[in-house]
Order: sequence, then structure tokens, then C-alpha cells
Amino acid sequence: MYIWWLYCVHSLFAVHNIDNELEDSSWMHGVVRTSLTLCSSVYLLTSFSAFLLFGDETLDDVLANFDTNLGIPLGSVLNDAVRFSYAAHLVLVFPVVFYGLRVNVDGLIFTSSKRPLVIDNFRFASITISLVGIIFMGANFIPSIWDIFQFTGATAAVCLGFIFPAAVTLRDRYNIATKSDKILSVFMIFLAVLSNAVAIYSDAYALINKNKNV
Repeated sequence: MYIWWLYCVHSLFAVHNIDNELEDSSWMHGVVRTSLTLCSSVYLLTSFSAFLLFGDETLDDVLANFDTNLGIPLGSVLNDAVRFSYAAHLVLVFPVVFYGLRVNVDGLIFTSSKRPLVIDNFRFASITISLVGIIFMGANFIPSIWDIFQFTGATAAVCLGFIFPAAVTLRDRYNIATKSDKILSVFMIFLAVLSNAVAIYSDAYALINKNKNV
């Protein structure tokens, strides 16, 4: 499920950027279909390989299986290779996710500014430093990365993909949003907040019970 989750979340931030850079917008359909095919193939191959390797002990998050002794030749090398590939993935994906976060935060906070973010060095630097600082503090003070994955998976994607864009639409700084656009934005925010609340509650409840049993 992890690879499929990565595609769903990260493609959400990249689709519009890729569409803007294409010479012909009609190519986007082929890009999406190709991406779905490739990601689905990798997902199926990963799931099948994990089942062959771990059998009934395969966890929901396959990466967690590589934290233990695999009991095979060069098992430690395979574990290190998986960790390295995951670290490389984070390094490559972070700019894509961070770009969407920075643009949405700028649209929410600096609504009165008429200068684009790309030419306002002070605004660009202040938003970037603030967000990176928050991320750095969280990375250092949260003891388990798997716990934060549960909460970020339930909140970050929904905020960046639905709540922030809908909030920017409601601000309507250029007075181009129609009444139906604003109604749809309110509906999107309502659904996102509701799903976030349920997801956060379930994650927190599971985490509390886990700590009690330790």
C-alpha cells in the first residue's frame, strides 16, 4: 500500500505543475495513464515480491519488515539498500511536496501582496525558512517516524490538496470565483475536516493504546 499511497499523494502536487509545463495540455491524459500504469506495475511487483519473501508475516507497511533480520544471505545488505532507496526517495520528493506547501501558505497569508512569490525574495525566504524550521523541529523532537507518518498521511495531503486550495478560492483575491466555486470549496473543506478528524482520532486512539500496552 505504501507505493500506491506515494503515487496518490505526490501526484496530487505534481499534476498541475506538469500540466503547465506541457506544450499541449492534451498530453496530460497520456502522462497520467502512463504514470498509473508504471506505479500500478511497481505496486504489484513489490507486493508480490514481499509476499514471496515474508509470506504471512508481511506487514501493512512492507518497509517495517526490513527492520528485522531477514534470515537470508546478504540480508543486512538488502536492508541497507531499502533504507538508502527510501532516503533517496524522501530527498527527491521533498521539493515537490514543499513547493505546493509554500505556494498555498503564501496564498493564504499574503493575500494582499500583488508581487508574485518568485520575485519577492523576502517573502520567499521567510516562508521557506519558517516551514523548514517547523519541519526540522518536528523531525528532531518526534521520537518515531512511523507515528508522524500516520498523522501526516491523514492531514498533510488533505490540507495541501483540498483545504488550502479551497481556502484560497474562498479568499478570491482576483474576484474570479463563481458562486458554485465557493459552494464547492466550502463542501471540500467540510469533507476534508471531517475525514481529518476521523483519521486523527483513530491514529491517536491506536497510539495511546499502543503506549498503554508497552
